[in-house]
Amino acid sequence: MHLRRLERKDAPLMLEWMHDRNVIKDLNTDFASKTIDDCIAFIESSINDKDNLHLSITDEADEYMGTVSLKNISGGTAEFAIVVREEAMRRGYAWFGMEEILKKAFEELNLESVYWCVSRLNQRAIRFYDKHNFHEVKDVPKDALERYLDCTDLKWYSVLRGDDINIRDEVAGCRVIHIKTIPTINAGELSFFEATHEIPFDIKRIYYISKVPEGTRRGFHAHKELKQLLFCPYGRIQLVLENKNGREEIELSDPSIGVVIEECTWREMLWLQKDSVLCVAASDFYKVEDYIRDYDEFSKIVRKSHG
Repeated sequence: MHLRRLERKDAPLMLEWMHDRNVIKDLNTDFASKTIDDCIAFIESSINDKDNLHLSITDEADEYMGTVSLKNISGGTAEFAIVVREEAMRRGYAWFGMEEILKKAFEELNLESVYWCVSRLNQRAIRFYDKHNFHEVKDVPKDALERYLDCTDLKWYSVLRGDDINIRDEVAGCRVIHIKTIPTINAGELSFFEATHEIPFDIKRIYYISKVPEGTRRGFHAHKELKQLLFCPYGRIQLVLENKNGREEIELSDPSIGVVIEECTWREMLWLQKDSVLCVAASDFYKVEDYIRDYDEFSKIVRKSHG
């Protein structure tokens, strides 16, 4: 995944999402009336736009997947916006685009805050922001509010300089842990964990998955009794977990971050970067009878355990 300037070749795929009812149904702008000429004009006007930054989110083959923006850049603030094609949804492109443009906002443009809003009817967007620990705010710049006087029932979010948008304590009720890491000046870092100390079980098996192409999904199973620690020592992997606490996702891209799974949990892993490595420390040896590979069977077990 990459960010780059919008290019004329992006216009057809930009028009695709503008005419996709599933993408635009809860957006405030009348995108359905846009034409290919409108897309080209927007792309060309973005090249020298000093007040707005519009970037293309692309895959490894440089195919356009969506647009992420900082709009109305002024006075140390900007308004964030993002939209991705349906093909890019649930594949990590939205989160990648958001992370990268917020880095630009604070590290390159030296902004103090970034704001954005969504309609409360747009439950897909609200679930996305809420699960990533963004919270509703009331202290919104006056000029930002004035741009939305004709819109009702909006939910506003913000990120301030210095906020860590990746801090999470749990995902679907599973504990997110910080693996002990010792940095060495100009010589990298050493990370380590110990059974029954950093993780709440003895380790009987360690395995890792490597050489996986970008965009590949793996997993699609749960365990009856097995406990595991999952972490990514190299690359970027989206981990999707589902259990009695619901269904949530987290990106594993920091070698010092791991997720401990101690209950029956369905898991899916999406490789966001080719050659990423997923490591697993398990509480028991491989037992085929401990696997649940049928989602319907898993759902029945979760419903039964949840009362």
